[in-house]
Amino acid sequence: MSKELIQELNIQVSSWSVMYAKLHNYHWYVKGNQFFTLHTKFEELYNEATLHMDEIAERILTLGGNPAATLKEHLEQSVVKEATGKEQADGMVKNIASDYGEIMQSLKKGMELAAQAGDDMTEDVLNATYQTIEKHQWMLRAFLGDGHK
Repeated sequence: MSKELIQELNIQVSSWSVMYAKLHNYHWYVKGNQFFTLHTKFEELYNEATLHMDEIAERILTLGGNPAATLKEHLEQSVVKEATGKEQADGMVKNIASDYGEIMQSLKKGMELAAQAGDDMTEDVLNATYQTIEKHQWMLRAFLGDGHK
């Protein structure tokens, strides 16, 4: 078991926990002419965030580690920052796209550490997560008219 890999996986668990709360905030507070579209999309994304968090936490347990399981740990370790409560609809979408970029960097680091440890299973889990959010990030940017920026 690589301690560095477990630490990176815990960054993922924490980031998905904070992302879950942030997406709930956005789901509840989005307003404007995109309400119906974004309200539904944010719900889809927070449900997915729970699955990512659980899968990675269970992978940590499988590897003999201890997943971060308190809000204090999650807020300290997360690459995602909490919602401020001041975001407007487009700002919410921009923030999520940016947050996915931060999570993708952590996933890449985790994949590299897993490869170094010869842990193909963890690498596969992280790669699948990466591919899913890479697509979401592209779609969110397209929603904003930003294309591939």
